Amino acid sequence: MPGASPRRERSRAPDLQTLAVLLAVLLAVGAVAFVARPFLREPEPEDDRINGLTPAEQERLRLLERRDRALAALKELEFDHRTGKVADADYEASVGPLRREAAEAMRALEPVTVPASEPVEKVDAPA
Repeated sequence: MPGASPRRERSRAPDLQTLAVLLAVLLAVGAVAFVARPFLREPEPEDDRINGLTPAEQERLRLLERRDRALAALKELEFDHRTGKVADADYEASVGPLRREAAEAMRALEPVTVPASEPVEKVDAPA
């Protein structure tokens, strides 16, 4: 308005700035709440009962644990040998059985494959 006083125009400017800041803060809080929501909820566990496994699954789990124990023991033995905590003779006596145990567990975990009776020939397509 041409007849409006300069004081009245100046008083509206802080109101708009305050409104803009308030809107920006609300938007930021909303965005943070939206992003943080999955982290604030209690996760819903799936069925984690071991007693629901079939005998084949229990055997596979037992073999996996056996393999993991053997590999962890082998890793620890090799680390101790490299750092000088285990003598060469003790290392040589212990490394063989641990490697065999790990290999047996890994072999037991591999699926059984039946060898093909005849090799498959590769035939090139005519040009």
